Amino acid sequence: MTKKDIVRTISEEIGLTQQQTKDVVQRTFDAIIEALASERRIELRNFGVFEVKQRAARTARNPRTGVQVEVPEKFVVTFKPGKEMEARVNEPVDTKKPASSPLFPPDWVPKSKSDGAVRPPSENNRAEPKRDF
Repeated sequence: MTKKDIVRTISEEIGLTQQQTKDVVQRTFDAIIEALASERRIELRNFGVFEVKQRAARTARNPRTGVQVEVPEKFVVTFKPGKEMEARVNEPVDTKKPASSPLFPPDWVPKSKSDGAVRPPSENNRAEPKRDF
């Protein structure tokens, strides 16, 4: 699944345009990156924990030439899945939800920012055509 697939799925389910949804998804990713850069850790309940860890300097070997190379220390991002994610990933294939299952409950309807009125998702998309990104 790609970011484009995520945007398309969420857009169809909540009734926002793909551009609006793309902006929300990108801002979410940006917030995660910013939190990792400044705080070195971000915990998302039932999803997992992203953490920045330091890898020590080491001596490696170039597999083509056999020459030893010094690899400097560096920081890497690690991810440890949460319990709910672990459980879902380890379910037998036949009991997993299909890939097209909705992200939101069927009765969930977004509110419009302009007047606060609740509208079905199909009405929110009438003003702008859907675009692929």
